[in-house]
Amino acid sequence: MAGYLTADTIKTLREGRKLTQRALAEAVGVTDKAVSKWESGRGLPDISLVEPLAAALGVSVAELLTGDVRQNANRAGNLLRSHFYVCPVCGNVLHALGEGSYSCCGVALAPAEAEEPDEGHALVVESIEDEWYVTLDHPMRKDHYISFIAYVATDGVTIKKLYPEQEAAARFRCGQSGIIVAYCNRHGLVSVRTPRRVARA
Repeated sequence: MAGYLTADTIKTLREGRKLTQRALAEAVGVTDKAVSKWESGRGLPDISLVEPLAAALGVSVAELLTGDVRQNANRAGNLLRSHFYVCPVCGNVLHALGEGSYSCCGVALAPAEAEEPDEGHALVVESIEDEWYVTLDHPMRKDHYISFIAYVATDGVTIKKLYPEQEAAARFRCGQSGIIVAYCNRHGLVSVRTPRRVARA
């Protein structure tokens, strides 16, 4: 039976972290001989060690088990580069700081690609007192509607879920500069930057 992780994966990740076999062994509570066996294919770590092993190697459990390590130049995550995933079956909305493998209702979800709004999806963003007021002149029928509008700033994300028969509009407390996104169930995601606010006298 194939192992749940490979010797090459452990060795490559250990060397990439500049760890000796002894240092890795100490980090997960085993002997360096055990690590040597793992890396030579003569044994596998106990399943209870997978999580601490992943932590010691600086990867997720999924990356360790699949051997597919994603290089992320910005581990802290940049909210303005985050992703929305929308289930085409139930309309569930997922937000993530980076790309990942997500599914809903048995469907593998791809990140929604934001585009410039066309005439039918023009986002109007007004600054009214301390709020962004966002509106679209868009149908809100059961077969064609805006599913959600979100305000993505450098310090947070606010999502307003919309439903057919509602107004295609949302209000957000003004914060740092960012982007406004809206998702049409037929045409996908559109986005615009928040306008520059005029300082009050």
